[in-house]
Amino acid sequence: MVALLGIRAVASQLAPGPELETASQAQTTLAMVVFTLPLILTSLIAGLFADRLSKRTVILTMKVMEVLLMVGATFALLTHPTGGFWALAVLAGMGVHSAIFSPAKYGILPELLPHERLAQGNSVLELWTFLAILTGTTAGGFLLAGAGDRPWIAPAVLGLLATVGLAAALSIPTVPPARAAGGLFDTLRGAWSSLRADRLLRLAIIGAVFFWTIASLVVQNVLVYAKAVLGLSDALATVPSALISVGIGLGALVVGRLSRARVEYGLVPLGAAGVAFFLLVLGWWRPPFSGTLAVMILLGMASALIFIPINALVQWLAPHDRRGSVIALENICVFTGILLGSLSGGMLAHAGLSTSGIFLATAFGTTVGTFWALWLMPETFLRLVLVLFTNTLYRLRIIGHEHVPMTGGALLVPNHISFIDGFLLIASLDRPIRFIVDAQYVEHPFFKPFMRALQVIPISSHGGPRVILKALREAGNALDAGELVCIFPEGQITRTGNLLPFRRGFERIVKGRTVPIVPVHLDRVWGSIFSFVGGRFLTKWPERIPYPVTVSFGTPIPAETPAHELRRLVLELGERAWHVRKPDRRPLHRAFIHSMRRHPFRLVMADATKPRVTCLQALIGAIALARVLKTHWENQANVGLLLPPTVAGGLVNVAATLAGRTSVNLNYTVGKAGLESAVRQAQLQTIVTSRKFVEKAKLDLPEGPTMLWLEDLAATIGGPQKALAALLTLLAPVRLIESACGQQRRVTMDDLATIIFSSGSTGEPKGVMLSHYSLDANVQGVSQVLPLDAQDRILGILPLFHSFGYLVFWYVVLNGAAIVFHPSPLDVAAIGELCATHRLTFLVSTPTFLQLYQRRCTPEQFSTLRVVLTGAEKLPLRLSQSFEDRFGIRPIEGYGVTECAPVIAVNCPDFRASGFYQPASRRGTVGRPLPGVSVRIVDPDSFAVLPPGTAGMLLVKGPNVMDGYLGRADLTAQAIHDGWYITGDIAMLDEDGFLTITDRLSRFSKIGGEMVPHRRVEEALQHASGEELQICAVTGVPDERKGEQLAVLHTLSDEVIPHLLAKAAADGLPNLFLPARSHCIKVEALPVLGTGKLDLRALKRIAMERLGLTP
Repeated sequence: MVALLGIRAVASQLAPGPELETASQAQTTLAMVVFTLPLILTSLIAGLFADRLSKRTVILTMKVMEVLLMVGATFALLTHPTGGFWALAVLAGMGVHSAIFSPAKYGILPELLPHERLAQGNSVLELWTFLAILTGTTAGGFLLAGAGDRPWIAPAVLGLLATVGLAAALSIPTVPPARAAGGLFDTLRGAWSSLRADRLLRLAIIGAVFFWTIASLVVQNVLVYAKAVLGLSDALATVPSALISVGIGLGALVVGRLSRARVEYGLVPLGAAGVAFFLLVLGWWRPPFSGTLAVMILLGMASALIFIPINALVQWLAPHDRRGSVIALENICVFTGILLGSLSGGMLAHAGLSTSGIFLATAFGTTVGTFWALWLMPETFLRLVLVLFTNTLYRLRIIGHEHVPMTGGALLVPNHISFIDGFLLIASLDRPIRFIVDAQYVEHPFFKPFMRALQVIPISSHGGPRVILKALREAGNALDAGELVCIFPEGQITRTGNLLPFRRGFERIVKGRTVPIVPVHLDRVWGSIFSFVGGRFLTKWPERIPYPVTVSFGTPIPAETPAHELRRLVLELGERAWHVRKPDRRPLHRAFIHSMRRHPFRLVMADATKPRVTCLQALIGAIALARVLKTHWENQANVGLLLPPTVAGGLVNVAATLAGRTSVNLNYTVGKAGLESAVRQAQLQTIVTSRKFVEKAKLDLPEGPTMLWLEDLAATIGGPQKALAALLTLLAPVRLIESACGQQRRVTMDDLATIIFSSGSTGEPKGVMLSHYSLDANVQGVSQVLPLDAQDRILGILPLFHSFGYLVFWYVVLNGAAIVFHPSPLDVAAIGELCATHRLTFLVSTPTFLQLYQRRCTPEQFSTLRVVLTGAEKLPLRLSQSFEDRFGIRPIEGYGVTECAPVIAVNCPDFRASGFYQPASRRGTVGRPLPGVSVRIVDPDSFAVLPPGTAGMLLVKGPNVMDGYLGRADLTAQAIHDGWYITGDIAMLDEDGFLTITDRLSRFSKIGGEMVPHRRVEEALQHASGEELQICAVTGVPDERKGEQLAVLHTLSDEVIPHLLAKAAADGLPNLFLPARSHCIKVEALPVLGTGKLDLRALKRIAMERLGLTP
């Protein structure tokens, strides 16, 4: 307003032209100098006030001063309407006000906000500040124009607004003074020492000075440009400047969005480039009024990308007790720059440079300054690239960033999934990180500039121990200097999709130091083009854009933490991160539709009656079945299915999910009583089954539910129904398909997909409730370590009522492979033919069935197999070896339980390549836990975590864990402890993460106070017999004297038993573990369930009956 009054005065005396333009610049410069000079002179005192007094007190005092100054301005313009000395005096007072107010306003932010909200806080503050500037700048011209010859009205209105501001300031929380001692010179010395000690802080203030110098020149020039070049009136002359404030407000929102929980100074070079470009546009193009307004908004947005991150950076890096003085010192430098910028405007105008020439000069100066800054801080360019990268191609989610210390040294220890892991960590934090990097990448011509900018610590295993120790010492020195250091303890990028063993180099770095270790987990990076998914880097299409990535930082742990414990903590971070995936995942039926539509003519299913079913045919068939069944399933949440593993069985399961129903695949091997128990618990009203199957299997069906015969349902699906299903398949959106299939509400990932009744091997079958996400998470985990492709063909012999068989079905169809069904796993001849005919690559079986295939299938029939995976029971080493000897492929063993959907751990094929060997399997173990699954070995009584190599109770945690037992909240509470599922299995975990199942806790007998494992006795007797097929099974029976005694069911002749026991004892089996000769019971066959697992209930019952004991 003061500048406009001066311009109005000279305009009344001069005609439009260069002379008026020069005089206008002089009036504007005078106003800027009068405002800025007192501001500079009082900034040091302001720093003293901000640190010695409560910043709230300073703010309130300045708001009172603001009201008084507006009262003074009103009287000044009332007595001198043209402005003059007293108007300039009030303007100088506002400069003093701003000098004292600024350090308190900005310095209080870090005291009121946590660090992760500092950037957003600055964005909000600057948004409202510049909205106020916008309103004030615009209103100034309009107020003066509206007041006419009574300009005192304008400051009177501002006085009322200042009173409102004073009232608002009363709500600011009280904060204590930053320090209690120190005078003016101590304040100056402390601020200067802080700048000298921190290069980044120093450069941030230099950047702020440079920006505001340019900004003051530009804003002053815009006002003159509006009056002298665009010929705008007083009312409109401030509009272009006001729109810069609009742009700054919009830019503040952008900064808050891009910064997230960081102080993101990588935005500064982007903003600087924008400012240079838009100034060039103004100077070169000289746009008309409308174009000028658009450029002003964009110029303001670019400016916000510069000064908001710089403000946040200064607030963050300035020491707490010197923050006010540092900001005051910054203000001195900044407003000196503003003064120089204002003076430069007048000097350039007197030198004959037009407003357009000034814009071009500032564009050139900004460009030079930007390149100079990038030369001083090349890491800002890298951060800029990462900001763009993680907001376009990648979508970065950060969890636990508050666990990384804001100051001081700390060692980051993440998993290593891809080539961009380090860059993702840089993008996740605002502190610089010193990475320990293999020397071959450091010296690579392409990577070398980036490595130099990041100040990485090179390490090389080829240079010998001395080179390695030098790198570790340098890393330790960096920690001592208060820097963040990052080491990837696996030593190389995983090629197996699982976490590799941790090397101990990090232990050497932190030895003797007190710095914290921060475990870090990178999730979902496996699958990006920079990971080894698909067996190659880079040369593949991204799965999706933007690609989601989660970076999790764990709670800092002591430097003495051993490698195995740190590895466990990283795995548990991964398990928690897995839950973040849920919003991005699809329910099973939606994922099925997506998979089928991607490759409509690819083989997806087959069986003896349907040798080729394509994806298109499968989806049409599932939709047609769902539409036929929806009337029969009306008002039913759970639907029963009694079908063998066939194409029809698979499609009916898909139809159930399409209809929004929970499938209950019934176990047809448990007899009528078992079926009726499941029907009763699941409250089934209908069961989909097949007459042919029921007759062939001689099933005794349960009473009550209505049988929906598959043959009858198929007869009702005619040409029109198939045509409609085909149209829905090809053209309809997914939601329409769901509605057409009878889905009454949209299914979510938390809804139940299936209820699977446990085998009942140890008691009454329980209904395990598995959600869509539990199954989907298990499919994702298995797919990461055992990937499938379009050429894979998997044998589907496990029944769909078995959790492993049910999972295998979804694992295959959602990964674009094909499953070849056969209803009977005992039909060895047919299975051998299927393997040969369909060139199967993946065999999923139980050890019991695998023994049959080993004896009766030929090597030629299994010649195309690349993976043989066994589960449900322990794989004997002798069977593994003999199978490998016969077929040239070693079976790998997995482990799971129905309650975990079911896979928990699995051995995988090892990775071998030139210079690389990453073992993913280990004989005698069940492999490593799946990605996203955490395991703990604990003391069964205290639940204390046990060290590697110690047997204890196995607990499991992950998204694959069941929702609970159907209708049995009591059993659910017993089975889950603090979110961990209690498996009931005794296991050991080695330091490399391989899991070994010792036995079930229920398969121990307490004899004479000692715990005797049944499995160890079985293995000893099996080894003594020299047989390949399992010949015995051990159980415990009551004994009055010892409490319990072992009983052995065997298939050998009774005459060999004494020799067998003697040999087992000679081989080292303790006497306490030897069963009595009288308790060795011959049977024709060991009792097994339909899944091939040992039937422990029948085992104990037979032993009790044959020994004449009562329960």
